[in-house]
Amino acid sequence: MSHFSTQAKLYAEFRPDYPQELFEFIASSVREQELAWDCATGSGQAALGLAKRFDRVIATDISAEQIANAKLHKGVEYRVAPAERSGLPNSSVDAVTITQALHWLDMPRFYDEVRRVAKPGAVFVATVYSDPVLGDAAADRILHNYNKMIVGPYWPPERKIVDEAYAHIEFPFEELATPELKMEREWSLSELAGYLRSWSATNRYVKQNGIDPVIQFEAEMSRVWGDASEKRPLHWPFTIRAGRVN
Repeated sequence: MSHFSTQAKLYAEFRPDYPQELFEFIASSVREQELAWDCATGSGQAALGLAKRFDRVIATDISAEQIANAKLHKGVEYRVAPAERSGLPNSSVDAVTITQALHWLDMPRFYDEVRRVAKPGAVFVATVYSDPVLGDAAADRILHNYNKMIVGPYWPPERKIVDEAYAHIEFPFEELATPELKMEREWSLSELAGYLRSWSATNRYVKQNGIDPVIQFEAEMSRVWGDASEKRPLHWPFTIRAGRVN
């Protein structure tokens, strides 16, 4: 099941892109850069980064709505497909990536599919970013309250794996050292609000209560934010788990 189909347009517009150093690391970790598979691609944020360093990228997602809103690139072929049945040939892929989505999957079945499609010596890379942090302490308290108290009860159980930054997930590949990278942005209040509306927890809150909780969040945040068009710095703690598929 996709947790993000109904807000696919918001996901495409407001989800942050990934550091370019991530894709440099992935490309430098394999002998050939012929084909990368970006699984659970969402609207293609990672696929676009891979396309700059691999000859071809096949980007799959179980959600047709996400694929319909993906950002087009001549080097990326988008397909609707579940993670456990990619449709890719055996031993065809140099790198498999999954960003901000591994926690939603049946991991053992997905790992079997990774082994099937991977070339000898291919690399598997899973990334996850945790809760956003605003540079201003007062504003960050309001954001934290929204995340944990307002929509916190509406996160599915898999969200706990995100909070743990993938520290305890099953990882059956030969672990590789990874770079420490930052995910940072400067956003206006409306951009931050758009990002919150892309959350599956926000969507569940709206469905169950019939109101948009981000409206109250914006009203409260505006008192400490000031000019809503002013851009403020925020960052996400960012974790990379990478392994060699043998």
